[in-house]
Amino acid sequence: MGGLTVNTKLLRQILVGFVRDEVYKVGVRKGVLGLSGGIDSALVAYIAAEALGPENVHAYCMPYRTSNPESEAHARLVAESLGINFKVIEITPMIDAYFNVIPDADNMRRGNKMARERMTILYDHSAAVGGLVLGTSNKTELLLGYGTLHGDMASALNPIGDIYKSQVWALSEAMGVPSEVIEKKPSADLWAGQTDEQELGFTYREADELLYRMVDQRMSREELIAVGFDAAFIDNVARKVQGSHFKRRLPIIAKVSNRTIDRDFRYARDWGK
Repeated sequence: MGGLTVNTKLLRQILVGFVRDEVYKVGVRKGVLGLSGGIDSALVAYIAAEALGPENVHAYCMPYRTSNPESEAHARLVAESLGINFKVIEITPMIDAYFNVIPDADNMRRGNKMARERMTILYDHSAAVGGLVLGTSNKTELLLGYGTLHGDMASALNPIGDIYKSQVWALSEAMGVPSEVIEKKPSADLWAGQTDEQELGFTYREADELLYRMVDQRMSREELIAVGFDAAFIDNVARKVQGSHFKRRLPIIAKVSNRTIDRDFRYARDWGK
């Protein structure tokens, strides 16, 4: 797929096929995902329903007491439009039990704990239904490190991890995601009034234009300035990409043998099937 403008018909075909193939090749038939009410998880739900059949998709909305009620309403709207399995699991009791003994924790720690709590729930339910957890982080978020390690960034497979947020919007529209979900401001809904773009300090569309040229086209800082990008913006985004690279790698294993896992001992994930 070249550029930020994509052939949505082809992209849809590729991602639906990816989910179907990667789920089936490990011997299961079901997908599990967190349905937040946002556009990324909504798109993954649409892709999964087409790939696996709606009866084989299990979606969970996991609100906290400060979550916007609109988020659950939009998650329910998506689930009902697709006919997928849907369940609401409140994480307030688990989160409050923990932070009752650590009352001075800031918003970042609380948000990370919520993200990881939600992922433990998804993995527990994936074991219960016999399915794989589907990731919902897009390429923009992954490159910027805008996600929680072992939280929302965790999954067995991720169909949208190589498409930018701008492309998520385009494909969502093409696949019929409800307009209420497409048009609202992106938010991780970690605390009241929180929005992604406010927290990042720039819009996703601005970031996508830069990241595409910086990462996919490998343009240098000088080349990016020459085509009109602000130097401070380039440096800010570059720092985020470089500073979050550890989130995009598996844990480092100290090498003391001839065949170290993930360095010398490396096989496809469906090895032996």
